[in-house]
Amino acid sequence: MDGQPPLPIEEVVTTRVLVFPTDVVEHGEKTGNALRPKGVEMHRSMTQEDKELSAAGYEHLEAQKVKVGAPASPSNVDIEEHRFPFAKLQEVMNTSFDTKDAASSHGLTTAEAQIRLQRDGPNLLTPPKKKSALRKKSEAILASFLAMIPPSCHVVRDGSITSIAAANLVKGDVVLLRTGDKTPADLVVFSASDLKVDNSSLTGESEPQERFSLPDGSKQRPPEAENLVFNSTLVVNGEAWGIVVRTGDHTFIGQIASLTGGESGNESPLAREIARFVTIVSCIAVIFAIVFFCVGITTAYKGKVAQTVTFAVSILVAFVPEGLPSVVTLLLSIAAKRMAKQNVLVKDLQGVETLAYTPRDRQDRNSHQEPNDRKFHMAHVYNVINSNSQVTNLWSGGKMYTAFQSNNDEEGTAQFSLEASGMTEMVDIAALNSRIKFDKTDVPFDQRTILGDATETGLTRFAGRSLKDYDGHIKSSPKVFEVPFNSTNKWALVILNKEHSSGSLTSYIKGAPERVLAKCTTYLKDGVLHPITDEFTTSYDAAYNVRHTFRIILIIANSWLQYMASRGHRVIACAQYLLPGEKYPVDHTFSKNDGNYPSADYCFVGLVSLEDPPKHGVREAIGKLRLAGIKVMMVTGDHPKTAEAIARKINLILGDTRATLAEKTGRPIEEVYEDEVSAVVVHGDDIDRLEGWQWDQIFSKPEIVFARTSPKHKLEIVKRAQALGHIVGVTGDGVNDAPALKKADLGIAMNISGSDVSKEAANMILLDDNFASTVNGVAEGRLIFSNLKRSIQYTISHSTPEVIPQLLYVVLPIPLPLSAILILVIDLGFELCAALSFAWDKPESDDGLMRMNPRKPVNERSVKSLKKRALRRSRTLVATTSSTIDAENRGPKLIRRNWIAVFFNKLRAPFTREFWEDLLEQTDNESLVDFKLLSYAYLEAGLLETIGS
Repeated sequence: MDGQPPLPIEEVVTTRVLVFPTDVVEHGEKTGNALRPKGVEMHRSMTQEDKELSAAGYEHLEAQKVKVGAPASPSNVDIEEHRFPFAKLQEVMNTSFDTKDAASSHGLTTAEAQIRLQRDGPNLLTPPKKKSALRKKSEAILASFLAMIPPSCHVVRDGSITSIAAANLVKGDVVLLRTGDKTPADLVVFSASDLKVDNSSLTGESEPQERFSLPDGSKQRPPEAENLVFNSTLVVNGEAWGIVVRTGDHTFIGQIASLTGGESGNESPLAREIARFVTIVSCIAVIFAIVFFCVGITTAYKGKVAQTVTFAVSILVAFVPEGLPSVVTLLLSIAAKRMAKQNVLVKDLQGVETLAYTPRDRQDRNSHQEPNDRKFHMAHVYNVINSNSQVTNLWSGGKMYTAFQSNNDEEGTAQFSLEASGMTEMVDIAALNSRIKFDKTDVPFDQRTILGDATETGLTRFAGRSLKDYDGHIKSSPKVFEVPFNSTNKWALVILNKEHSSGSLTSYIKGAPERVLAKCTTYLKDGVLHPITDEFTTSYDAAYNVRHTFRIILIIANSWLQYMASRGHRVIACAQYLLPGEKYPVDHTFSKNDGNYPSADYCFVGLVSLEDPPKHGVREAIGKLRLAGIKVMMVTGDHPKTAEAIARKINLILGDTRATLAEKTGRPIEEVYEDEVSAVVVHGDDIDRLEGWQWDQIFSKPEIVFARTSPKHKLEIVKRAQALGHIVGVTGDGVNDAPALKKADLGIAMNISGSDVSKEAANMILLDDNFASTVNGVAEGRLIFSNLKRSIQYTISHSTPEVIPQLLYVVLPIPLPLSAILILVIDLGFELCAALSFAWDKPESDDGLMRMNPRKPVNERSVKSLKKRALRRSRTLVATTSSTIDAENRGPKLIRRNWIAVFFNKLRAPFTREFWEDLLEQTDNESLVDFKLLSYAYLEAGLLETIGS
């Protein structure tokens, strides 16, 4: 689908507008039994003029996509070798491996490997080009990427295992991975034993992922493919054999590095405003210096060129605020120090003030809010969700129980109690069928740190709260046999020396509900075993596909399905088998390899659901950011339903999407229009085909979630938002976030969980990994903007009392009161200390900063104005540049003029009507240095200071 050319769209649509044509291949994501709805629909029609206006402002992005989309660009190379069956994989890679006995694989010959190494180059990332001033930062980011790649690896050459430098790996090599190794390249696994890899830094998945061989290949996208392991990922468990399919820049991490290195970052808003102010002041100073030179050479300094030049320099010095750079730098440094105390580390001083560019919504007297009148902040999902799961609900014997009191529970949900049907057995399974470890065992249970995956950690905490003596309970039932969880079985089994009425051994099993249920012939209700009949099975819903990380689950009972799926919970099924003593005596020998353990005739006990609760303060932080006018978007690799559930959990989504509104109103989703809803969930597969007007429609929503996104998609989202005038801040912690972090106006990385790559690409680092810390940063940013503006106003206010005496000296026969040296002494000495005092000014009220009026609101008027200017520029460019037809892209290929033509065009610009229309256009923007500040500093305060002196 990615390789298909864009399909034509009608110029005038008379009924409704669809994002995607109906003949495009449908996505594989499913919601229930039907494919998820495609497209974004509106009531109104769109003409060709509307589409041209909406597309305006995005031309540079489309041009970049065409340029980046060249076949030679590694960032555009899609990994597809994981889709091949083994036979085709061997043919394509021209190599030899043995799937039955991996250790007997012959691999490549040394000579063939050398030929491929010379052809494809070493397995290294290409260093950045030595061009821009950002080279040092790019080199630091690349160094972080290189630090993730292992120096050596185990490879099969000429039928023997040898250790070579990872840089010498080539496509087709057979590589051995063991626990603790870092994957040296992108590999397709053809043999594995309990392999688990840590993909968190690349794909954002918080838990280690199981990988195994798939003889027929995988149909999943590369990040979700079960048979693909990526360069630089850590093997946390098991071992595997794999074929190298990508090396160097063509690996998954290489593509991310290429995206990151290809972005130059953005100049901060503060730098742009100060540059603009310096240009204005410099022009004023030069003009006055020239005028005063002419006046002086003809009056007071007749024929004295040297003295006249000195006099003109004094005028120049008087107009230029020499202390301004020092004031700005010191004020930002003081603010950065304050922010560090609030767990916000600033790498780029100008990034402190960037946080001030997040204005609040404009409100009228009826408190009506303009939903698009705000700036963007992109939130990474794992920055707002805890990695420690907690048990929320339990279901047994046809009844649901809540693990803690909640207002969200449905009517009829009972409070958890060990006396309730099946609850004792559920607690036993949670406690005894577990592989967790503790950091300490000599302290009370609630003071221990649990070491294990999120699911087992949540179950263990629940069991520990329910049992009076957790350690004694574990010791009373020692393990006899165990089958750990793996992604093939999707269950974990343990046999304990736990006596019962018919024997001494008890088997517990937990895992995916549909897998556990398949092993059961009875179910437990009120302590009695009942056979699983047709009547019982009809109450079960069909299999429901939740995202890969959360595993495939079967939600029991239709109400249970809706209750859990809508909340994004993970559901674990529990079953037990009281092993009969005559068949399984206490000394019975069990074996995992030949399946000599009980795998049928279990009794279904119940279900337990777990959730990853939001981090403390996240909901409140999102509320405060909304109050400040900041639109928080979620951008994640999760399944859309999971992403939406998490967004609702943290109050990021409060309104309806098309799907939820259709469910509420009982209408088909095709009859629900986009202008009826306030929230949207966008699938990553749709991003590559969105047009300008569709991006406008998405960004007009107050509540936005992007799901199933890749690093390229995250970068595209940032660029599109910036094209509309938004100031974009991005939080992230993984390597896959680096391109977006670098491109954003303000990249914010995590200190504890963040990768070195993300920290290098970011402008700020949250020391406590708490998303809520951004609120402190926004408040501090707005405070420093307010203080900085007052300080600049004070700094330039004494230019007038320094210039007027120079003028009087020329006009009136009085001595020169101030020389250039004295002016410098005043500006850099006495006035500097006074100007710095504004850094310690406090806000007028505690919450006043978060209620400030917008500085640069992005609303319908500002977007329309921006697009009209962009459309006018693009039409002018087409009309004034030579154009040829680009056959590949079916459109005009513009040949830009040389710099001389551009220079003369800029000289002509002030004499055009459009120039003055754009310059004098009324906006709601508040600049750091505006006409109001200059008039007050030069005229009102300046004249008062002149009179007073």
